[in-house]
Amino acid sequence: MRANSYIPAAQYLRMSTDYQKYSVENQKSTILRYARDHGFKVIKTYLDAGRSGVILKHREGLQALLTDVLGRNAGYKVILVYDVSRWGRFQDVDEAAHYEFLCRNSGIPIHYCAEQFRNDGKLPDTIYKALKRTMAAEYSRELGVKVFEGQKRLVLTGRKMGGIAGYGLRRVMISENNQRRRILYKGDRKSLVSDRVVLAPGPKEEVECVQRIFAMALRGVIPAEIARRLNSRKIPYLDGMQWNGESVSRLLRNPKYAGCYAWNKYTCRLHTRPKVLPPEQWILKPGALLPIITQKTFGRVQEVLKARSASVYSKEELLNRVRQVLRQHGRLTKAIIESSGLAHTTLRHYLGTMLQIYETVGYKAPARLVKAVDRRHLMSRLSAEVGSKIIELFPKNARLVYSANRCRLFARFDDSISVLVKPCLSYCTATAGGGWSFFLSPRELDYQVLIGRLDKHNKRIEDFLLFPWIDTETRELNFLESNSFWKWGKQVELEDLYEAARYFSLKFYQPDLRTGSLSEKEK
Repeated sequence: MRANSYIPAAQYLRMSTDYQKYSVENQKSTILRYARDHGFKVIKTYLDAGRSGVILKHREGLQALLTDVLGRNAGYKVILVYDVSRWGRFQDVDEAAHYEFLCRNSGIPIHYCAEQFRNDGKLPDTIYKALKRTMAAEYSRELGVKVFEGQKRLVLTGRKMGGIAGYGLRRVMISENNQRRRILYKGDRKSLVSDRVVLAPGPKEEVECVQRIFAMALRGVIPAEIARRLNSRKIPYLDGMQWNGESVSRLLRNPKYAGCYAWNKYTCRLHTRPKVLPPEQWILKPGALLPIITQKTFGRVQEVLKARSASVYSKEELLNRVRQVLRQHGRLTKAIIESSGLAHTTLRHYLGTMLQIYETVGYKAPARLVKAVDRRHLMSRLSAEVGSKIIELFPKNARLVYSANRCRLFARFDDSISVLVKPCLSYCTATAGGGWSFFLSPRELDYQVLIGRLDKHNKRIEDFLLFPWIDTETRELNFLESNSFWKWGKQVELEDLYEAARYFSLKFYQPDLRTGSLSEKEK
């Protein structure tokens, strides 16, 4: 067959951690033989390496394939896939059929190169393909059960299954023979498959702080007040952040501080939405680590917390308590409300934002609070607009990643380069002229930062500067237009952001967004 008579084809490759037979090279080899035997020539490759086949949203390769096919700019006539399971182990088998239908309906059929059927639409082949899809989905479900049971056995021997250690504790790597190797710091991972991770008490000052927190709770001090006292003494929480009532409450309710490791508190099996599980379904291992406080103290604190939560107020009762605080102090602030025994998180859960609460009880919010809320909304809107523009410019290379509370937006390129999107407000002084201000938390210091400088009216972004990182101990930053700080950034258009971010990632260090650790890139 002459070279120009070959039918152009694309190959889709996916490998998670299943078997060696599903390695990318083995898939390529089988697809290449099939292409030669059937007159195809592979001109494009879509790859999802290390990706589960259960859901679509984390599979950039398959998303790019569908985008090209539906956009009618594919440039090939057929798609070659190793087998049905590589196309996906979707728990709803109709989802796999839907994506295949979209391709076939666009005039680009799918060939499964390692299967025994021809996928030509005949009844026996259709039935066999549906059976294979069901088997692929069932494989993922059974694998999830096996993994859960394996992790459960490890938990019951006192081993830790992922996640951070928590305040006052540290992760420790041990050998197969329970010999201590070293402490694992943020972003560190165990080096050998046979190694395991356990929890151990952390630095002395943190251990003593945990003990003081439980002691204050026993005396009836509410979590919000405990947080206020810790912050007033300049005792930092994790990553240098400040304490709040929620972080104190979580600490007080966690049995690991009494030496009992608790696992399976929530589930999100097969990439379903996270679901909080009741305590009776938790997997508990008493004596998994050295206790910081006694079991008796932990139990008494739980009784105090339970008694306080039992006195649940209705919405109207909560509003009446806020009105009482207003009459007593003549004004309202978050600190005043929490000092009166009302947790901010509780009020927000039942009554809404502070501005909504103020309006409901008839208190005129301070102008500075209204201004701060408006600015926060402005920053969120501008960040979202920049993120949407980045996705529009680089649909195959970029995706957006929000932090858990959606206060940070990252543009993630090629699933490896993370750029923090940070609009900054302009300001003007009578003597020194104009400048810009922005806020950086400790968790944002190691990433590439795309700063969008707003115009003098703070309506729109005038220009962008990309920084490889911003090293500072000050959280709130204010720089005049003439400040030398700006020269360390590279002025970019959004159209050039991808190449500029790649350049910085090769020249400097680039942090891992999932762990927060730094990995050295080849210079």
